[in-house]
Amino acid sequence: MTTERKTLDLWFDPLCPWAWMTSRWALEVAKVRDVDVVFHVMSLAVLNEGRDLPPDYRALMDRAWGGARVALAVQEQHPDKLADFYTALGTRIHLGKEPNERATHEAALAEVGLPVELADAGETDANDAALRAAQAEVTAAVGDEVGTPVIRVGGMSLFGPVISPAPKGEEAGRLWDGFVNVVAYPGFFELKRTRTVGPIFD
Repeated sequence: MTTERKTLDLWFDPLCPWAWMTSRWALEVAKVRDVDVVFHVMSLAVLNEGRDLPPDYRALMDRAWGGARVALAVQEQHPDKLADFYTALGTRIHLGKEPNERATHEAALAEVGLPVELADAGETDANDAALRAAQAEVTAAVGDEVGTPVIRVGGMSLFGPVISPAPKGEEAGRLWDGFVNVVAYPGFFELKRTRTVGPIFD
């Protein structure tokens, strides 16, 4: 019996460590299952506009704009390079603890052979209408009570999975098998338990 090839659409904000963990799992899934991973940009800064947030989280959201703006510029102008750019940028931000600012964006762009001038997008709100539209697509799919990552499979979308550490090899494949079954049921909304660890990067 043949297995139908699936597309895993994943929305991320470059600043979110949980989206990073899920994206690493998704790329592992692509190695062991008939799955194509397609990345899309969303924006935690847009999602949290106008919300009453603790000062530390508000400062984090204020810093989130730049990376999402640059990632969106890559998505619009060089969509075939978005996955590579996200890997380069996420490695710097989450593993290298580099700040989400222009120098980091430029280094990630250069690493994957993209024009460093794309970093200009991070310092202007000129394309924020498109960023808000990208976030609106996510909100329409899963609501505004969740953040990033968001995954779509077979036309059905869910927030998550939130995982740490990201499983590898066949373990990643087995998690995918279960996730596909869950997301396929339109009446499914939530599974959750208290998170006891932070992002474990490996």
